[in-house]
Amino acid sequence: MHTTEDRPGISGKLGKSSRPVIVYFGSSGFAVPALRALHRTGAYIAYVVTQPDRVRARGGKTLPTPVKAAALEYGLNVLEPERIRGNADFQEALKNAAPDLLVVASYGKILPKETLDLPAHGAVNIHASLLPEYRGAAPIQRAIMDGREETGVSLMLMGEGLDDGAVIAAVRVGVSDLDAGALTERLAEAGADLLLKFLPRLLNGSASSVAQDETKATYAAKIEKSDARVDFTKSAEKIVRLVRAMSPAPGAYALRGGKDGHSEGGEERIGIAKARVAEAAEATAVTGATENKAAPGQVVKVSDEGIFVGTGEGLLVIEEVKMPGKRVMTVADYLRGNTLPTEPLFD
Repeated sequence: MHTTEDRPGISGKLGKSSRPVIVYFGSSGFAVPALRALHRTGAYIAYVVTQPDRVRARGGKTLPTPVKAAALEYGLNVLEPERIRGNADFQEALKNAAPDLLVVASYGKILPKETLDLPAHGAVNIHASLLPEYRGAAPIQRAIMDGREETGVSLMLMGEGLDDGAVIAAVRVGVSDLDAGALTERLAEAGADLLLKFLPRLLNGSASSVAQDETKATYAAKIEKSDARVDFTKSAEKIVRLVRAMSPAPGAYALRGGKDGHSEGGEERIGIAKARVAEAAEATAVTGATENKAAPGQVVKVSDEGIFVGTGEGLLVIEEVKMPGKRVMTVADYLRGNTLPTEPLFD
């Protein structure tokens, strides 16, 4: 098993005689900056473990994960096991690598104890929330949906549970009006910086940690198709947050043209890529009332400014749409070759 006693100068660029052995687990774009940061240190990345290639594009095209694509740029060895638990060949490969440290970021599977026990200095996870809040698969989207003004990224020791290990460090990041794509990029860079800052202490065993307060733990469930559908009985503010949380993927959407107003059979699906809450004066001018009287889902105006829709509270302005089979475009661009009736459209 490798040790770090004869590897001085872990911080900064590492020389060939001081190369710790790291195995990196990651799949999504969130995990790419930390992999790039590790590579820049000169650490020996024995393997990059990622999810197998999947159908990820239109037309059924099979694509690698963003982490695999980055790893191949560097000529790193990539492992893509369909499963880890009970996979003797995979376990043997890791054992032969004799890693000093496992680094995990948005990999997509829980690692079993037999894997976590292999490295000399344990395993750490870069998680996109201020733990113990938002454990689970979708912390970024859920923070936006909940209207949080700030979130963050945590560097934690890994255990067998779901994101419940002791926290080594965390950094706060403002949410502002960012969508999930932009916020993911900021958090990913913050996570990479946090990893580099604590890497020397992780490798010499001096990193301290604090157990999470289980009474404050919350869960960020995986985003399902139903989560992306707009409910116009909710407030315009909540709908705007949903649109941001679902951007760029899977994309918020609404349905129009349904016979019973509830089922998804036969309706047209309209993607909503960008939206805002109408200003008070603007809403008054559009609805002709000091208070919004438009029924939830009722389209009261369509113009180059957007589609003005009633909600449970306030008036929503849809500014960018993705119609079936078309790219994302502003409402103004869409209206140049199409029409939208001003009548109750959305369920």
